[in-house]
Amino acid sequence: MDEKEKREIADRILKAIEERYGFVPLVNQVMSEDPDLFIPTANLSKAILESETKNLDPKTTYLCAVAAASALGAEHCIRAQGTHAKAAGVTKDEMMEAMVIGSFMAMTRSQSYAFRVLQDLYKE
Repeated sequence: MDEKEKREIADRILKAIEERYGFVPLVNQVMSEDPDLFIPTANLSKAILESETKNLDPKTTYLCAVAAASALGAEHCIRAQGTHAKAAGVTKDEMMEAMVIGSFMAMTRSQSYAFRVLQDLYKE
């Protein structure tokens, strides 16, 4: 596949993202400048989040994405995945619960690291 064909594919993907979600996330905009990286990344994203053969329904998939984005503190991802979740029928209470779960997991992860150091510092 030549560079022109790759550019055309990348542009089609960008257009499909914008048509589906009403915007193109910054990560996609920047990654699309290198079609060799963008095309497989976009295909992986589609397979994970939008495949019709997956076991989780869209609502659950996007709740998982919101929880993960919350755990990572990824504000833009929370907004993007939250927008998708809301469009999939997720209620405000469900979204909040997913955010709390993700935030809690991040907190316990940091506590796990910190408390191990605390134990090491105060071993007798």
